Amino acid sequence: MCVTWLYKLLGKCVGRDELLNEYYEYSFRSLPFKRPRRAVIYRGQSEPSKLPVMWYRWLHYQTDVVPKAGAEHVRTPNLTGTVNAYQPEGHPEKKGKRVRAVGDYQRWRP
Repeated sequence: MCVTWLYKLLGKCVGRDELLNEYYEYSFRSLPFKRPRRAVIYRGQSEPSKLPVMWYRWLHYQTDVVPKAGAEHVRTPNLTGTVNAYQPEGHPEKKGKRVRAVGDYQRWRP
């Protein structure tokens, strides 16, 4: 049986975030520390970097308060590898030109 269905059958859905990811909680008596096991079932592609901060805290037992719907702020997607990715001055994609450092650089001389 797939673990995803195990959570859906035995667990209790405690909430959903704005991306429609579902958060589950279930408990077994034999678990260490007697705390319930928590999990997320992603909608679409599994992308952990898209987890809202409050749900991340809940999943990792940093808080027991289940986040309310609409309490999260809109996150910006990871732009690495896209045209909109940050490139500092002097990056080859910016033709490798940057402002010359004046006065704040001293060459090391052994």
